[in-house]
Amino acid sequence: MILPRSKALHTSCLTSLPLLARGKVRDNYAVGSDRILMVASDRLSAFDVIMGEPIAGKGELLTQMALFWFHRLGHICPHHLTGEPPESVVSPDEAAQIRGRSMLVRRLEPIPVEAVVRGYLAGSGWKEYQTRQSVCGVPLPAGLANAARLPEPIYTPATKAAPGGHDENIPFERTVEMIGPQRAGRIRDLSIALYRAAADVALDKGLIIADTKFEFGLAPDGELVLMDEVLTPDSSRYWPVEGHAAALAAGHNPPSYDKQFVRDWLEQVQVNGKPWDKTAPAPRLPQAVIEKTVAKYREAFERLTGQPAA
Repeated sequence: MILPRSKALHTSCLTSLPLLARGKVRDNYAVGSDRILMVASDRLSAFDVIMGEPIAGKGELLTQMALFWFHRLGHICPHHLTGEPPESVVSPDEAAQIRGRSMLVRRLEPIPVEAVVRGYLAGSGWKEYQTRQSVCGVPLPAGLANAARLPEPIYTPATKAAPGGHDENIPFERTVEMIGPQRAGRIRDLSIALYRAAADVALDKGLIIADTKFEFGLAPDGELVLMDEVLTPDSSRYWPVEGHAAALAAGHNPPSYDKQFVRDWLEQVQVNGKPWDKTAPAPRLPQAVIEKTVAKYREAFERLTGQPAA
């Protein structure tokens, strides 16, 4: 599909359905007792803080990329999509507000674990590796460089933070305590399998998925289901293949198709003469940063799907 260059939607406003919650990016509405309408806004979150300026069209790009991956990874793990058109559950005058940026999904019991998989050294993982030769407590070989591919993908789970909080890396053993050994092991194994399959697909499109996170929920019958977003630029670190070798040789971060560009800007911005402390309110994003961010999201979508974003 061709995604329109729409006006920015910072916050959805539906009156035909009861609002369940507003997350960092998504607004969730109840559809009866067994389904949820997930609406991806154009809000952007970095360091778990919501930016004040929306990124026009971002919600549509996120949704269509998530749908792309749900359909391609369904053979590995069941997902939460119902297959019904989201527009069918809102009033006709609200359909335009959600079109292209929403998913109608099964209502599940969320599992409070961020299932993070890393295939490359990057970001906070690289910072930890330099001092401890590990990432989230997982030992790694000596001599790896920034942006290096890991010998094998590693699973580094985190707790899912409450609104306004920060996700916290935890050892796998902690997830065993939280959800039991069988379920914790199953989530770990599924996450690594999903990452491997997605990384192969992306590599064929000239993209590297350096790391990503998955979320799972339980259906009423106990089935483990892949939910929320999946492999979008908001939840994953995308690099172009053609920039990786040079960045690796220079010890730099490769050019990125995700919100790392925003993170990098926030890391160097000054607020009242001091570095931003990564708490709300966020610094105001310059228009140039907003435009470059959405351009990166569009390019990632187009390279991955082979379809024009606008």
